[in-house]
Amino acid sequence: MKTDASPKHFKTLSQLPETDTMPFMFVGHGSPMNAITDNEFSRQWAATGKSLPRPKAILCISAHWLTPGSTQVTAMDLPKTIHDFGGFPKALFDAQYPAPGAPDYAQKTIELIRKAEVVADYEWGLDHGTWSVLIKMFPEADVPVYQLSIDYAKEPRYHYELARELYELRNKGVLILGSGNLVHNLRTLTMDESEQYDWAVEFDETMTSFMDNGDDMGVVDFLKMGTVAKLAHPTHDHFLPLIYALGLRSEKDRIQYFNSKILAGSISMKSIIAHPE
Repeated sequence: MKTDASPKHFKTLSQLPETDTMPFMFVGHGSPMNAITDNEFSRQWAATGKSLPRPKAILCISAHWLTPGSTQVTAMDLPKTIHDFGGFPKALFDAQYPAPGAPDYAQKTIELIRKAEVVADYEWGLDHGTWSVLIKMFPEADVPVYQLSIDYAKEPRYHYELARELYELRNKGVLILGSGNLVHNLRTLTMDESEQYDWAVEFDETMTSFMDNGDDMGVVDFLKMGTVAKLAHPTHDHFLPLIYALGLRSEKDRIQYFNSKILAGSISMKSIIAHPE
């Protein structure tokens, strides 16, 4: 059932409470099995959740919600848990993340964005790029969650510029989380979990160096790395959420890394969290 989307249903921009500036994150989500597995990555997600100030809402930009030609934001009261994968155990399909939606904050997001005409969505829900992380990070599912889609028809710089328009949400208690992977090539996976392809390491280290030096454009222009970039990302869906995260950065933010590991040769789990100093 669709929720009433008329303006009276939502608080205005000025009515949403001011808060201290929230951190922002990019999480390498890897396999959806992390949602039901106790491992080094899921344990770190849980520890990170406990260390964060409690959000008023969580906005996720997931690699798994691509809407070429449009930008959408979920605005329902009760988003469904989407099991957008196949070939996994029944226990994973049984997993649910019944967090409430955030229609007030969705409307605030629509108001903020000038780069695109953003459309409220009432059908999508929470895909595994979102809930497989949050089920560990915020296991009580009591923080409102909503998603912003990725217009996959646009170039990387467009997404960075759009993300800049979201900064004010950080001052309204919104934790913004990009969910993808810094290196993501499923075609070259190896059964040797300890193997790391040279090109995967080079791309990971180069992007990390850009972030350490505050060179956002180095990350945005990742395709300049040519063959290495194409190997690291045959498609760009899992890299664009990192660009969204960096678009939220101010000069006061200090980036820290966690889960810095490359799996199966070509999946980087490296994640970032940035707090204002």
